[in-house]
Amino acid sequence: MTVLTDGLPKENDVVRLWGRRHVLVGMLHLLPLPGAPRYDPRMGMMQARERARSEAEQLIRAGFDGFIVENGWDIPFIKPGDIGHETAAALAVIVADLKREFPEVPIGVNCLANAVNVSIAVAAAAGGSFVRANQWANAYVANEGVIEGQAGLVSRYRHAIGADSVTVWADVKVKLGAHAITADRSLAEQARDVAWFDADALIVTGTRLGDAPVDDDLKTVRQATTLPVIVGSGVRVDNLEDVFQHADAVIIGSSIKQNGAWHQPMDETVLHAIRAERDRIVAITSKE
Repeated sequence: MTVLTDGLPKENDVVRLWGRRHVLVGMLHLLPLPGAPRYDPRMGMMQARERARSEAEQLIRAGFDGFIVENGWDIPFIKPGDIGHETAAALAVIVADLKREFPEVPIGVNCLANAVNVSIAVAAAAGGSFVRANQWANAYVANEGVIEGQAGLVSRYRHAIGADSVTVWADVKVKLGAHAITADRSLAEQARDVAWFDADALIVTGTRLGDAPVDDDLKTVRQATTLPVIVGSGVRVDNLEDVFQHADAVIIGSSIKQNGAWHQPMDETVLHAIRAERDRIVAITSKE
């Protein structure tokens, strides 16, 4: 199905990838990669690769539809221009591992912080389907400093390497940052900015890890664009039905970990509970 956006006509990217809405995407927070302060060269990459494979298997076995790979343990993060080749190489190795293991599963890539060109390069080389851009248009002040959207440059880079099929899921007013730079632009205007700069889906979050978006923010973004809307933080069993009133898909990280902490192992009980709740919602929706 092709829909009109504030920019160019686009197919709904969630439906394109999965054939339906109500999609569950799990977050894989990778262990420290080469170049990161917590990386242990004595251990090498094997631990990160094995944990990524194991957690991906847990997600798929529980009934999740896909996953997004993120260098979450590479804290403190740095600006996009400072990301080293070692990070890109490590991400590509792990995504390639996962694509061999789960060839039919759409895989997302997010190289922090906001290194969308690296994410696209990794996806193109290793079989990723989409990338996450924390700042696609405009700018904000992150813990890493001022982060500017680089949609124009990244889009040209994507085209130059023949990776136009890799789509961009872009945050609107992303978490963990100050947005005073764009304070004179409403949330709806910022959502339209991201759509105008040719994103393929819009992501809405809360203000910090594990925080759900304010309900009015989710509604505002939903009403501002015809692009698919993804909720990218704070999704839990108890709010999934409300979230799916406005969202096409969800990215879940913290709440599927033990004790709700992003750095803990996966919680099998929560994984199955979320999938069961999604299935219940789909069953109800199909009857309406």
